[in-house]
Amino acid sequence: MAKVEANPTPATQYDRQTLLTWYRQMLAIRRMEEKAAQLYTQQKIRGFLHLYIGQEATGVGIEAAIRKEDYLITGYREHGNAYLRGIPMRQIMAELMGRATGCSKGKGGSMHMFSWEHRFLGGHGIVGGQIGLGTGVAFAIKYRGEDLISVTMFGDGAARQGILHECFNMAMLWKLPVLYICENNQYAMGTAVSRSSNVTEIYRLACAYDMPSKRVDGMNVFSVYEAVREAADHCRSGQGPFFLEILTYRYRGHSMADPAKYRTREEVEKYKARDPILQLQSYLYEHNLVTNEELDAIEASVAEEVADAVAFAEQSPFPPAEALYEDVYVQKDYPFLREW
Repeated sequence: MAKVEANPTPATQYDRQTLLTWYRQMLAIRRMEEKAAQLYTQQKIRGFLHLYIGQEATGVGIEAAIRKEDYLITGYREHGNAYLRGIPMRQIMAELMGRATGCSKGKGGSMHMFSWEHRFLGGHGIVGGQIGLGTGVAFAIKYRGEDLISVTMFGDGAARQGILHECFNMAMLWKLPVLYICENNQYAMGTAVSRSSNVTEIYRLACAYDMPSKRVDGMNVFSVYEAVREAADHCRSGQGPFFLEILTYRYRGHSMADPAKYRTREEVEKYKARDPILQLQSYLYEHNLVTNEELDAIEASVAEEVADAVAFAEQSPFPPAEALYEDVYVQKDYPFLREW
């Protein structure tokens, strides 16, 4: 088995404020997801709930390395990605609680968040379905001659879907500006990669199409940022797609209904010892870039943001019954159709 590339000594001179921003973003996602889990047990959030706890460095590193104007599409474990794209936590929490003020008007819930304004195209419940959609977005970008890329994310389970191979072939044939990212958190629901595929190094699937690819340590925000920056530059240069397999780990079950008994406690603790938030915190301390007081202030600020988002959601109304018939068909004068 090929080794994951060693964590880089940051090739770029990161400024202090950037690192503190990354730290706060990761902490905000962690606390938001922890609160969502609590609200789920209180039955204030219904349906499915897939948490991003443990995978924060992946989302933060990706977002830091791309442009806000780029498009991003992903699967159903997407609350953190929605937040990083710029959707206010108030709207995310309201969507989780099914309120009309949510980013999908309370009708999408945990798995179907969306914001055209923030170039966040979902949030998709069909495993692997977003791979075709993200490839189509890249085709549109190239057709219109835009200096943008389509960041198309999926999990290790979705990498088993046939649509991945069709899209890889087309993307290479037409040199589409699409950055494929597999967030490999080791388990598709409760099935380990080694039990579902003969090829456990998922990045190697791209070799059949002569697509450049790389495996990345997803528990380290520096590794993710450096790899995504390189891959995004490749896609933007007109050379076609790039595929990154980012090795990460979810601390919780597949969803709130999953007790995760297929993993040993020792395995979970091994990954928690490499917690992405604690790794960045250690880096900040080692380089004298932060004080205890500053970290306490960040924690307090995040706690306030989460509390405000929950209060906003709880005070928001549920969608009226007639909203069931809205947003079913696209109106001809819808703004993004005119843009496209």
